[in-house]
Amino acid sequence: MRKTLLATAAFLGMASAASAQLVFAGLDYRTGPYAPGGVPFADGYADYFTLLQARDGGIGGEPIEYLTCETAYNTEQGVECYESTKGRGVLVYQPLSTGITYQLIPKVTNDQIPLHTMGYGRTSAANGTVFPWVFNYPGNYWDAASVIVKHMLDVEGGSLEGKKIALVYHNSAYGKEPIRTLEELSKKHGFELMLLPVDHPGQEQKATWLQIRRDRPDFVTMWGWGVMNQVAIQEAVSIRFPMDRFIGVWWSASENDVAPAGEGAHGYKAVTMHGVGDGYPIYADLRKYVLDAGKAAGDASNLGTVLYNRGMMAAMFAAEAARKAQEIHGVSKITPVMMRDGMEALEITEARLSEIGLPGFAAPFSVSCADHGGPGVGMIQQWDATEKKFVLITDFIAPDREIIGPLIEADSTAFAQEAGITPRTCD
Repeated sequence: MRKTLLATAAFLGMASAASAQLVFAGLDYRTGPYAPGGVPFADGYADYFTLLQARDGGIGGEPIEYLTCETAYNTEQGVECYESTKGRGVLVYQPLSTGITYQLIPKVTNDQIPLHTMGYGRTSAANGTVFPWVFNYPGNYWDAASVIVKHMLDVEGGSLEGKKIALVYHNSAYGKEPIRTLEELSKKHGFELMLLPVDHPGQEQKATWLQIRRDRPDFVTMWGWGVMNQVAIQEAVSIRFPMDRFIGVWWSASENDVAPAGEGAHGYKAVTMHGVGDGYPIYADLRKYVLDAGKAAGDASNLGTVLYNRGMMAAMFAAEAARKAQEIHGVSKITPVMMRDGMEALEITEARLSEIGLPGFAAPFSVSCADHGGPGVGMIQQWDATEKKFVLITDFIAPDREIIGPLIEADSTAFAQEAGITPRTCD
């Protein structure tokens, strides 16, 4: 296995090993049942770095080297990919897997290499005093759960008292993440919570949706990934569950998830942390310097899709953190330790988003020593089957931090005690 993984670690032709100074890595999965989500994210992540190299010559005058390693969404392979690439000076890892994330947290802490788990992973890593090397901005799973419930409240006129909400979730660390928050929110708002686990990879869900048809919940929310999302939406259509009351997390929100259900998926909703479509100025540069130049990571079919945009967003955050690290330390050849400083001082403003070519694409935010999680805001997007695209139907919705804050504090404190960690003091 190790030889196979080392063989798949490859350059994308951005810079030679001798000259490259800023090294980024993609722990990709372009194969297996989760490839429908892994491929577009990987394309967006890689293409953004290709754009910076082709158009700008890198970041802050330093060329970019990009490494990629196939994990197949397998935790063991993901750890192997990390071990086989970390010696190359990788500035930050983005594994796109909660399972891999949990295994890498102690490793990156020991190796002092930043880990960015954007909207996934261990939610309590938002507490930077306990997790100094892990970041999950601009939001986490508990934020997403809260935003979804707030939207349900809006739909129901401000009250969920006596309502029934079902959570259809991937039976893994990923899928179980929102349960604790939803349980607390059910106490606060008086709704009944149904927990419906779906085993990997999620192709068999008949019994789950027969239970939903029998128990008739008022809403269904989903924490799925890959083929599980496609199957769930098709099963929901088959039992005629109202699509506008079926709301997925941001990893159950891609075009690949709804397309197989055809017209039946019309009205399906999901929370998102960023804008939709390719109507942003940056896409002109992506086409000119990356796609038309034959340098795209994929076949260019994913451009502007939900998960391509998310991968691009993650790479943009990494690049901006690298710029910040260069600024803080007054050097262009930064190390992973310096990169951590840049990530911890990262500030994304609307003015900067406009300069990048992504005006209004994301909510402005800043990160600090204590706060590695960001604002946690989200919008609701809805599938228009006629136009074959997602459209935004809300502005940014703030999460219920009165519920989430104490949960993060309790979980991170328990982790610190179990791991023998003394939380650092942030001045």
